Amino acid sequence: MMNRREFGLSLAAGLTLPALAHANTGHVLRASAARMQIAPSQYPETDVWCYNNSVPGEVLRVKQGGELVTKFENQLAEPSSVHWHGIRLENSMDGVPGLTQKVVQPAGSFNYRFTTPDAGTYWYHAHNRSWEQVARGLYGPLIVEEATPPDVDHDITIVIDDWRMSQDAQIEGDFGAMHDLSHGGRIGNYLAAQLLPKISELRKNERVRLRFINTATDRIVKVGFHGLKGALVALDGMPLRVVEQTDHTTLAPAQRADFILDVVADTDESALIISHERDGGYILADIPVRDAKLSARGVINALPENPIAFVDGKAEQSVPLVMDGGAMGGLRSGIYNGQKLNARELINNGMIWTLNGNAGMPQAPLLTASKGSIVEIPLVNNTVFGHAMHMHGNHFQERLADGTMGPHRDTLLVDRGETKTIVFEAENPGKWLFHCHMLSHQAAGMKTYLDVV
Repeated sequence: MMNRREFGLSLAAGLTLPALAHANTGHVLRASAARMQIAPSQYPETDVWCYNNSVPGEVLRVKQGGELVTKFENQLAEPSSVHWHGIRLENSMDGVPGLTQKVVQPAGSFNYRFTTPDAGTYWYHAHNRSWEQVARGLYGPLIVEEATPPDVDHDITIVIDDWRMSQDAQIEGDFGAMHDLSHGGRIGNYLAAQLLPKISELRKNERVRLRFINTATDRIVKVGFHGLKGALVALDGMPLRVVEQTDHTTLAPAQRADFILDVVADTDESALIISHERDGGYILADIPVRDAKLSARGVINALPENPIAFVDGKAEQSVPLVMDGGAMGGLRSGIYNGQKLNARELINNGMIWTLNGNAGMPQAPLLTASKGSIVEIPLVNNTVFGHAMHMHGNHFQERLADGTMGPHRDTLLVDRGETKTIVFEAENPGKWLFHCHMLSHQAAGMKTYLDVV
């Protein structure tokens, strides 16, 4: 495998810009194998799996309240499906094989059609064997545009991925390695950021909207800036009611963050986007700053609210979700496929983690909620690793230590030994997957589902 220092976590070479597409009738989203320049230019092309011959897949754009219609065609040699991450859509369109639809076989197709109620930054990705299919490149941005977007000079989506590559820039095929499954997941040796659209320069005092998407299967990423100053305005697609003045954020796998920033670097300096790592910082993008004739911009306002309920923290039912297992986690037994197995039997079936004592998808839901009821789930992490818990089809709020309610999220990082409590209105009928978006952890047991009736 390529040495991390040799390969470098550095400025990612921009790929050919995917066409921006307003998804509508006649649009096709095709999954296939291809060769692309993922690593820097001194390395060979990489064999990938991708949507519409691009990694990331093309940027799909639709107006808030509009309809996305696309025909998914599977030209891979194995089954697949598409999940529309963060969209509060009807259950049959959610893209989870065995729960909301049948898996799409090779040479098969499936028609996805749904409305997009919430403006914001979302994404789409494979949801069959996702720990491998996403790692091979099957993902893309989905942008739902506000009726009146904020006044910015540039609207840039930054797709972050973490690749595990060999010396010849090929994706390592060690998917499902026991160490990855039982520890922090499949961590790569090349962290890449693609700017869509790619931008060659900025001017001082320009205002930019940066939409970050962490598509990595398992890596937690902390991003920051130099030469840019502004505010965090949205998390997981949902606007913050009060913007947060900050120059960084931490993104667990699948999380998104929107910033509105002003260029404060002087002419002939650079605006930098940085990944903060334990052993230093790495430049993800280095954008030259030119001509400084523009006037400074005014205050950064909050984005328009989306049509989603804010809860007061009072719940009609409370069902804890307890996470156990993993390396050093004391896995002793668990229920798998309806049978109670000991630790060795679980491991022989590739199961390392449990949720409420269940390894893999349980036969019964975590909870059943009446439509419109308020539900509370304390997330109890008894393991020594963090977990990014993602709820399909819904957004929730975290009850904070002072009793107030945090912003809407669809994915929440629960660190080792932590307990965090989420509360949400069960307003979207159907069976909804709830799982760890460290996809190695999901593969090794960390998934369940909710039933809203």
